[in-house]
Amino acid sequence: MDPQTILRIYDEEERRSPHAGPGEVHRLPGLTYLLNAPPGLLSGWVIYTNLEEQDADQAIRSTIDFFRPLGGEFEWKVYDHDRPADLKERLLSAGFVPEEREALLVFDLQAAPPEFWEGTPEGSIRIERLSDPVQVDEIIRIEAQVWGEPFDDLGDFLRTRLQQHPDRISLFLAYAGGKPASSAWTLYEPGSRFAGLYGGVTLPDQRGRGLYRALVQARAREARQRGVRFLSVDASPMSRPILERLGFVYLTSSQPFIMRFDGE
Repeated sequence: MDPQTILRIYDEEERRSPHAGPGEVHRLPGLTYLLNAPPGLLSGWVIYTNLEEQDADQAIRSTIDFFRPLGGEFEWKVYDHDRPADLKERLLSAGFVPEEREALLVFDLQAAPPEFWEGTPEGSIRIERLSDPVQVDEIIRIEAQVWGEPFDDLGDFLRTRLQQHPDRISLFLAYAGGKPASSAWTLYEPGSRFAGLYGGVTLPDQRGRGLYRALVQARAREARQRGVRFLSVDASPMSRPILERLGFVYLTSSQPFIMRFDGE
């Protein structure tokens, strides 16, 4: 399946008309909101935008007014092919704060070559799928050590999802020498052809040993067993070349814009 066809499917199924998850989906003309189910710092996301130029500024103001009573902050995720073409500039003028750009990569599990499933990490490396919410602490410890900041909100989210919706999340740890060294997770939505890959961080002194690849393969095997067609990733500049070498295909780029209401 060619990338543009996959992108059209992704836009329709994951953005314009997503499957209902733990949160709430609100569809408006040219916009789709996703409200977050607590806990979490973000009250929600704007995940789809297809607006006419003459309607865009009013839609932005209305969206801000919609989320303002919820407090905290919300994210407007802009993809390069969203309309209007100057949406990012309009969001900046309205007070949104930009974050780093990401590359949307997708892997078609039905078209995976045999060599994708080959290769094993070093003998001292072991991959474990987690089932105990207490084990989330190890994931957060790795995230905090890699990025140099606390991830308490992420920990709350992962524990809650694992406890309340265990069929919609899979958490993985990679152990090196018996110690947690790398972590990642997958988010599923019932009925969706896509599964989202998240996390995928490795402690600096454990890189170059095949941990990242092993976690991608472990999640891909599980997703294939569950009948998922595509894996999707919002890839950073660090992970994009690794994923593309594994066979992931670039579809487009996106950029989150954050609106914060704290202190008003």
